[in-house]
Amino acid sequence: MSGSGPVDLRGRAAIVTGAGSGIGRAIAEALARSGAAVCAGDLNDSAARETAERIEHGGGHAIATHTDVRDRDQVRQMVEGAVRAFGRLDILVNNAGLQHIAPVHEFPEEKWDLLIGVMLTGTFLCTKYSLPHMIAGRWGRVLNISSIHGLVAAPFKSAYIAAKHGIVGFTRAVALEVADYGVTANAICPAYVRTPLVEGQIAEQARVHGISKQQVVEKVMLASAAIKRLLEPDEVAMLVLYLCSDVASGITGTAYPIDVGWTAR
Repeated sequence: MSGSGPVDLRGRAAIVTGAGSGIGRAIAEALARSGAAVCAGDLNDSAARETAERIEHGGGHAIATHTDVRDRDQVRQMVEGAVRAFGRLDILVNNAGLQHIAPVHEFPEEKWDLLIGVMLTGTFLCTKYSLPHMIAGRWGRVLNISSIHGLVAAPFKSAYIAAKHGIVGFTRAVALEVADYGVTANAICPAYVRTPLVEGQIAEQARVHGISKQQVVEKVMLASAAIKRLLEPDEVAMLVLYLCSDVASGITGTAYPIDVGWTAR
């Protein structure tokens, strides 16, 4: 597997949060195919181990770690464990996330704390403890998985919208702080991606509205999109790889939409 991807990351080491499934797993596997050693972090122990095992079975090098990114001690331990295992840390992909839908006046406060904690505070903590290693190595890539909802809003998703907008702003601040050390920071803003979480939402909306799953995708989820399809996790992973490459060393502080034409209107 080592070095067999479109970008050569041999000798690099990466952490990917939320790596147990969906976008995170696709990114972890893509980094490994390109030669990077990968620490797969996830709140779900068995899912993180499965991602690491898939990478190892493919000829790559990976470890798994149980990490609640809201917990500073667990984040510190994840980073320190990756550095012990690989001898370095070059790439951080902040991907852990979740969703809750409710009107603002009915939004459970504990759900607000959870979503902001995982997606915004978690991104801060993972970046805070990873950056010293990148700065010491004079090379680094911080990739924050935001969302199209980090650029445009939608009703009933206030915590998610706030967190994802916050990630974009945080990314820009980091980019300005670490540019002199050969470290870049960028945000990726996908539209709906075909993941287990989204597939579950499609099935539930089809049941509630009495329409087909394809109609849910086209008429509900992608009403504002030019291309009426879900993105695949590998499409996000390929942009991560490009931004990790040496030819992308001049790209920083940017929010990249992968939005099937959502923001073209």
